[in-house]
Amino acid sequence: MFKWPLINDNITQKDREILADFILNTNRFTNGPKVREFEKAWSEWLGVKYSVMVGSGAAANYITTAIVRELKGQKGEIIVPPIGWVSDISAVINTGFLPVFVDVDLDTMAISYENIKQAINENTKAIVLVHALGFNGINDKLIELAKEHDLLLIEDCCESHGATYKDKRIGSFGDMSCFSFYFGHHMTTIEGGMVCTNDKEIYEFARMYRSHGMTREASAETQKKYAKPDVNPLFTFAVPGYNMRSTEINAVLGLTQIKRLDENIEKRQKNLNIWLTNLNNVLYYKEYNIKGSSNYALPLILRRDNNKMKEVCRILEEEKVEYRLGTAGGGNQARQPYLERYGYKVVGELNTSDYIHDYGLYIGNHPELTEEQILNLCRRLNDV
Repeated sequence: MFKWPLINDNITQKDREILADFILNTNRFTNGPKVREFEKAWSEWLGVKYSVMVGSGAAANYITTAIVRELKGQKGEIIVPPIGWVSDISAVINTGFLPVFVDVDLDTMAISYENIKQAINENTKAIVLVHALGFNGINDKLIELAKEHDLLLIEDCCESHGATYKDKRIGSFGDMSCFSFYFGHHMTTIEGGMVCTNDKEIYEFARMYRSHGMTREASAETQKKYAKPDVNPLFTFAVPGYNMRSTEINAVLGLTQIKRLDENIEKRQKNLNIWLTNLNNVLYYKEYNIKGSSNYALPLILRRDNNKMKEVCRILEEEKVEYRLGTAGGGNQARQPYLERYGYKVVGELNTSDYIHDYGLYIGNHPELTEEQILNLCRRLNDV
């Protein structure tokens, strides 16, 4: 049993009471008015025009790359990070594109402007930028680079709710963004996710892709665009969509959780500052760019000359602290076996991603952590 688990149960008794009351007093559980209410609340919180609730952050990944296919054609390359989650890559593969890996910057764990620039060619259609572990990975140069080459910019914010750049929340800069409300993230709907955008056409595609590709999920204008005299308007399928809808129950939980999201983000930011201030700089990498960060986990990357990973893991186990090796998504996705059966490309070296893979891990960062807990673990880790 862990004293310090990766994830604390952030579904409160009040949340349970609200869910129970809803279940006992509603006749609709499938995607409906509560989903739309949560989408509106999320758009207002994030600062975007449109949000589409889906069944998971991975579903959001798949919908965004499917939209790239609609807007940019059925073949081409999408630049992706080695540090992220498997669905950032599998979505690219399964929608018919070639994933192109470029290396990350160590201070943000996000793919860098220079490496992205080197990978762009006439076949490039989009960039997937992952804000890993809660660090902001976006900047003006990267935004302008995407615009200059007419590339769709997809922000994956699944681990980074509330992170900011220039006082504006990430997920509002790219053409599309993905969020996850999985149990372990900043807030939860148990399972769930969101596709966000300021573009009306992308919004229409997201709504259709979420629900089998049916035009009745979109506006009257879009329905008219795809109407055929010999096809039932209630069952007109404009795109090869999925069933990635969420439920009213998930949305009800989201509506109660979002009310305390900002407060919990502040606590997580405080925890990260205590953590990095008190770790030994000689033993552990600490030079992250934490401006605007919103970390759902506490990173622990050993210096290259510190070969004490086994001892670090032993200390964590003695202290009953749950951890994950390789940081976000298990480390360098380009080293995963699923890619051996599919085409992919690497531009440049992935030295930083390999370093994170081999020398990195993370532990949980939840609002209930106390300062003494963090300081005690830092003291133990500094003794290796």
